[in-house]
Amino acid sequence: MDEKAWLKNLMKSNRSYRRFSPDAKISSQTLHELVDLGRLSASSANLQPLKYRLVTSESEREKVFPCLGWAGYIKDWQGPEEGERPAAYIVFLGDTGLAQSFRYDAGIAVQSMLLGAAVRKLGGCIIASVKRERVRGVLDIPDRYQILFVLALGKPNEEVKIDPLPSEGNIKYWRDEEGIHHVPKRPLNEIIID
Repeated sequence: MDEKAWLKNLMKSNRSYRRFSPDAKISSQTLHELVDLGRLSASSANLQPLKYRLVTSESEREKVFPCLGWAGYIKDWQGPEEGERPAAYIVFLGDTGLAQSFRYDAGIAVQSMLLGAAVRKLGGCIIASVKRERVRGVLDIPDRYQILFVLALGKPNEEVKIDPLPSEGNIKYWRDEEGIHHVPKRPLNEIIID
């Protein structure tokens, strides 16, 4: 497979996964390698204001899980059941002693980490619907750090398909009766403006 096809396939495999295999663990070394990909990513004005709180122990994962909103478009689903929850979380933090805005850095860093996860046959979900003060309390995160979002990580245990955007233009992701997660995408010719 040529490099362009490899990269496109990697990008297509990097979906938002919300159900994970219960028997797959993520080592501390792997998490450190993923964070290092974020560290090596571009940073606005090279301020490098992002910090990360790794959540790996079962007790901490159980405390973080109820602080997260999992799928805004799927109203009758409260998140993964026992036995399909993430193996780890990475809490993205903005160090307010270094910067006041983090959105570009965080987006670049999380994409780097997710691509690194995909290469390792792992997947994740960026969760911005977070009860931030509860997370701050359960993980004892100092006030200096703004909680940006939480990245859930694990070995995916669901199929996610990219579909063409329907003719009526509905962009909402959905699950079919077999549990396959469908994500509509606009066509390339619609997003390039001449």
